Amino acid sequence: MEDPEHQMEVSDITQLVPCKEVAVKIDEIMQQETSPLCAVDIEEVIKKQFAYLSGGRGEDGCPIITFPEYPSFGEIQEKEIHDVLTYLTSIPSLQAAGVGFILIIDRRQDKWTSVKGTLLRIAGSFPGNLQLILVLRPTGLFQRALSDLIFRFNKDEFKMKVPIIMLSSVTELHSYIDRTQLTQELGGTLEYCHDEWLSHRTAIEGFALMVKKTAQMLQSFGTELAETELPNDVQATTSLLEVHTEKKEKMKEDLRRALNQGHGLFESINEPIRKDPGYTLNQDELENLATVERLLGQLNETETAFDEFWDKHQSKLEQCLQLRHFEQNFREIKVPLDLATERLAAFTDPGNCTTQVEHILRDLSSHEEKTCEVLDQAKDLASEGDQLIQNNHYAVDSILPKCNELRRVTEDLASEMQLRKAFLHRCLELHQMLEKAAQWCDEGIYLLASQPVDKCQSQDGAQSALQEIERFLEAAADNKLHDLDTITSDYETILNQEFSEHVRKVLQKQEGMQEMFEKRRVSLKKLAAKQTRPVQPVAPRPEAFSKSPHSSPGLRRGSENTFSPNKDALRRLNYRKGECNESRTESMSEEEENLSVLRRHVMNELLETERAYVEELLCVLEGYAAEMDNPVMMHLIPAALQNKKEILFGNMTEIYQFHNRIFLRELENYIHYPELVGRCFLERMKDLQIYEKYCHNKPRSESLWRQCSDCVFFQECQKKLEHKLGLDSYLLKPVQRITKYQLLLKELLKYSKNCDGSEDLQEALTAILGILKAVNDSMHLIAITGYDGNLNDLGKLLMQGSFNVWTVHKKGHSKVKDLARFKPMQRHLFLHQKALLFCKKREENGEGYEKAPSYSFKHYLNMSAVGITENAKGDYKKFEIWCNAREEVYIVQAPTPEIKTAWVNEIRKVLTGQLNAYREASQQKSSEQVFQSDGASTPISSSSPFKSYQKYNKKSDEKKSEPASPDSCFGSATSPKYPEKVRGECYTSSMD
Repeated sequence: MEDPEHQMEVSDITQLVPCKEVAVKIDEIMQQETSPLCAVDIEEVIKKQFAYLSGGRGEDGCPIITFPEYPSFGEIQEKEIHDVLTYLTSIPSLQAAGVGFILIIDRRQDKWTSVKGTLLRIAGSFPGNLQLILVLRPTGLFQRALSDLIFRFNKDEFKMKVPIIMLSSVTELHSYIDRTQLTQELGGTLEYCHDEWLSHRTAIEGFALMVKKTAQMLQSFGTELAETELPNDVQATTSLLEVHTEKKEKMKEDLRRALNQGHGLFESINEPIRKDPGYTLNQDELENLATVERLLGQLNETETAFDEFWDKHQSKLEQCLQLRHFEQNFREIKVPLDLATERLAAFTDPGNCTTQVEHILRDLSSHEEKTCEVLDQAKDLASEGDQLIQNNHYAVDSILPKCNELRRVTEDLASEMQLRKAFLHRCLELHQMLEKAAQWCDEGIYLLASQPVDKCQSQDGAQSALQEIERFLEAAADNKLHDLDTITSDYETILNQEFSEHVRKVLQKQEGMQEMFEKRRVSLKKLAAKQTRPVQPVAPRPEAFSKSPHSSPGLRRGSENTFSPNKDALRRLNYRKGECNESRTESMSEEEENLSVLRRHVMNELLETERAYVEELLCVLEGYAAEMDNPVMMHLIPAALQNKKEILFGNMTEIYQFHNRIFLRELENYIHYPELVGRCFLERMKDLQIYEKYCHNKPRSESLWRQCSDCVFFQECQKKLEHKLGLDSYLLKPVQRITKYQLLLKELLKYSKNCDGSEDLQEALTAILGILKAVNDSMHLIAITGYDGNLNDLGKLLMQGSFNVWTVHKKGHSKVKDLARFKPMQRHLFLHQKALLFCKKREENGEGYEKAPSYSFKHYLNMSAVGITENAKGDYKKFEIWCNAREEVYIVQAPTPEIKTAWVNEIRKVLTGQLNAYREASQQKSSEQVFQSDGASTPISSSSPFKSYQKYNKKSDEKKSEPASPDSCFGSATSPKYPEKVRGECYTSSMD
């Protein structure tokens, strides 16, 4: 709404710019009430000069209108005569026109009929008052006599109420009108130029109209300014000020133009005096001069009044603009202040660990730095408002409350910032205490678990373990927590229900830990005390010495001690054995309890991280994926991201549904049986293979994210979710999760060695590692380019890796090697069930998942046509892959011996499987059918390694040598069991 003190009444305009008065005076000047005509309207008729206003005056100041000789007067239309006479009678002042006009009709060179016609037409058309009509009658003798006679008897026909005087000469005219008031044509001295008179009249009337129009425009503009409501925003106020200033400059330009025209007209009227100082202006010229002077004076007054009004209006507009700037800055600074307050209010989380609280404190420090900048801006704005108030701004009532609010908010925000920092420091202090206590408990658990039971049975072992425990307990004072009441009293201001529960759990853990230590101490003290107790000697009875006089005392004691032990000693011995067994059982029970605690810890971590993982997936799907279908957010999505949701998120929805509906619930069933959780993984191993699809899509997702990561859509979604990390971090969660499972399973397996479910855990770990390997292998497999066939037809991908490869080819029987390759080829090999692919690894480009290499297909070998030599000469990391009876040999060098062994074993499995399949087929058919079948397909080559193997086995049987084991067919080239010719060679399952 408009500020009340800034309302400007229309009356202010009329007072400052008296435009109506100007208009009235102009109307008086131009006689607009009686004649709407202007010189410019009848300029062509006036130029005929059949009547003119010379400026002369009669004795009473009556204006003189002269009708000069005009032979064609009779041809002039009545309207033209009426218009000219109407215009001429409107020129003199109202006072002069009220006295009446004197008409001088010069018809000296005409006929009486012309005189009569002129008088009759004038009588019918003259609009003003007539004082006297003077007629210079024709000078011819006959026309003079005729005019006297006819005029005397027909005088009443002219119907004029003023006297008509017929004059015979100019001399008689001078007796009625002074010569100075007559033009030279009538024997006078009055100078008159019709064109100049018409020019002056046109200029004066144009100037008067300009003045009137200017006055009206100023009045209209002033009214517009007064009635304009001031806008409520900076842009509109600035535009309004610019528009008004532009209009004001135009008004000023019109005023200057009018003034220049008026001054030029004034100089033009005064030009005769300038040329001849003795020249005397006639009455009409004097009136014209006075008219121009009055108009100029009025224009000057109007300009002064308008300038005063404009200064006032401009000042208020500028103050309004200052106010709108202040209000806009106030609104702009209020937003970050509110956000800072809201963001600060969110720092109420005491955190769940020291790291998180430290992270929150870093966020708070960062927030404090940004908030300080905002607070400085708010203080500067408050100072700016104070300055406006000191400058007598009209909107003090609007500015002052905002300044006060800015100061209050900045003070409250600064104070709250300090409170939050103190709160978080207290939280950090308590978390550090809790973590110290928890760490002490964990170290105690590991200490108890690391003490072997068998070593504790000896005196030294028990004593050493006891001392170790005592030393550990001595350091407990710095790490142990006080009782719950003391902590609650000291940290009451920061403890919420969740934090209090966390404190209670740590205290329970600490108490449990102390109880476990106490039990272990008691047990160890018993062991140490029993083993350090001296053995009491058993004395023989006296009568025993007399039973065998032939025996020596020493032998008798020895015999008696051996064969007749004291019953009390036996009882004591049996008691000690039972006590040792009991102590051993008790120690074993304590160790199992420690391992159980560790398993529960790992299981809790598995469940907690699984729940957090499910929540994160849901958050991404609702906060990002669903928003891509939200019509309200569509305008923020760049073109490159349109209809690309499936590429960006892959099968994350499928992963979420599996974990939320199935896997998480099943894991929770094993919360009390962590050692059995391997069964859950084994049952759902097929479902977990959905991660392969997600990982396959990850490079495309990563590429799309890099193209659009800076778009407003992602920023808005992240802002709504209040995430500190971008979407890319959450898109990586599934990859991180499937990797995390194998780490957790390893931990569980470590603490479940002798439990019932350990075999399931081992099998689940192996399966998870298999999935990770399959994912890794398939990520490489999809990067192969240039292969024309379908990779799926090659069977399951078993292994892949990079090797150095040399090729050797034999030509016919000459066995001459082709061009030797001293420098190996760098090849990436892909081992499938049915084929071995050789590819060239290309340079890695991009970042992240885009950095995955690509592979150019070069060559492949059918696994039904290959053989291997496990050990190549010269390098224990090399092996050979060959085909076509070693006409094509590929020497492969692995990076390590372990990798070489793994590949040889895997190829061995493939070839063994093919061999077994062939043997089974052979057993079902007779040898003739086999050869007939082979004749229709592929015959066995004489150089087949399989055939060589058969021959070798036959020779071995004939020599009754020890048959080779199944693995011996893959034996190294240095094995003594093979003849030199086939040493180290394998078979193929192909029938070349």
